[in-house]
Amino acid sequence: MTDGNGVTPLDGHLGYWLRFVSNQVSHAFATKLAARGVTVAEWVVLRELFERDAVAPSALAERLGMTRGAISKLADRLATKELITQGPDPARLPHDRRYQTLALTLDGRALVPELSALADRNDAEFFGHLDPGERVVIEEAMKGIVRRLGLRSVPVE
Repeated sequence: MTDGNGVTPLDGHLGYWLRFVSNQVSHAFATKLAARGVTVAEWVVLRELFERDAVAPSALAERLGMTRGAISKLADRLATKELITQGPDPARLPHDRRYQTLALTLDGRALVPELSALADRNDAEFFGHLDPGERVVIEEAMKGIVRRLGLRSVPVE
């Protein structure tokens, strides 16, 4: 749908509405996480580590579609906050200390369910009014786009 000059209005694009909602959802979640001293990117790493005992930074980068440098910076910040440990791979000790692993500390492991509850609450605030069928349609449409385009990077902004 174009205007009289053959130019589609800004809000005539589905991407506009997706971004409009996404920005609000993301900002609200980032604000909730910031109150707990964590960024969205840090939350993503913590949540991923929650599923594993210890993981190599390179494997985590691959899994999340992030660069190794980004994972390294996030790991350093999370280690400073004492939410993860960084150290030699125990399976390779004492012979090889080059391979590093990341793992949640007890504090990090305790924090993940609290942050997950914030994510659930944020989702409910924005999407709780949808009936289950509407939610499934939206979610499946988004997942279909991700699959079709082969998107891999986990959203962290």
